[in-house]
Amino acid sequence: MGQYFQQGMFPHGYARKETFSMFTGLIEHTGTISSLVSSGSDRLMVIASGMELQGVRLGDSIAINGVCLTVVNLEKSAFAVQISDESRKRTTFAFLQAGALVNLERAMVLGARLDGHLVQGHVDAVGQVDAITPRGRSLEIWFRVSGDTGRYIVAKGSIAVDGVSLTVNQVADEGAFTRFSVNLIPHTQTKTTLSQLVVGRQVNVETDIIGRYVERLLGRRSACPAAGGLDEDKLRSAGFL
Repeated sequence: MGQYFQQGMFPHGYARKETFSMFTGLIEHTGTISSLVSSGSDRLMVIASGMELQGVRLGDSIAINGVCLTVVNLEKSAFAVQISDESRKRTTFAFLQAGALVNLERAMVLGARLDGHLVQGHVDAVGQVDAITPRGRSLEIWFRVSGDTGRYIVAKGSIAVDGVSLTVNQVADEGAFTRFSVNLIPHTQTKTTLSQLVVGRQVNVETDIIGRYVERLLGRRSACPAAGGLDEDKLRSAGFL
């Protein structure tokens, strides 16, 4: 991959699969950003990792800090992904530099056990670490996001922070912002980059997709009742309420 850094070029000839990749939020490995090369508004990012890459092919998807990206070049212990300007604007990739440690997860295989939750790798917002408190061997971490993102976060629901599937413990709506807390057990601290978080650090946040679909369906019902959809009466008649 060195020739691309020397020439300042992006690799060509790989086949981008137009498929919908999903992840679980269970981090397989961490990697280190070995280089970042700009080409116009895009960037080529190379990651060195001990993660098993034997089954990875050009065009496959890998979640890096919770962002679904396409492998455009591949070696035995490193791979390259292309970061668009849109991805940089909406994620913490705007701030990451060479040498940074990142969380890695390959796309899930259909039929495999889903131990985390359904993660798209489509970041909703960049959040910020508000507080970190030791709780025995675990860490309680509070994050802050905008209220627009916070409306999809519920206590005891699932959330992905830098690609890590976590359970929300508490939620506090505070005007334009929403704060939420999670608990990091020792295993999560060891296997991910979250143990390196400090107050003020920015993180990628992806909320559970179910809430967004429900809001969309209910919104369409309100805007156009004749179109049908879900409402309280329909849920009650079906025995859900």
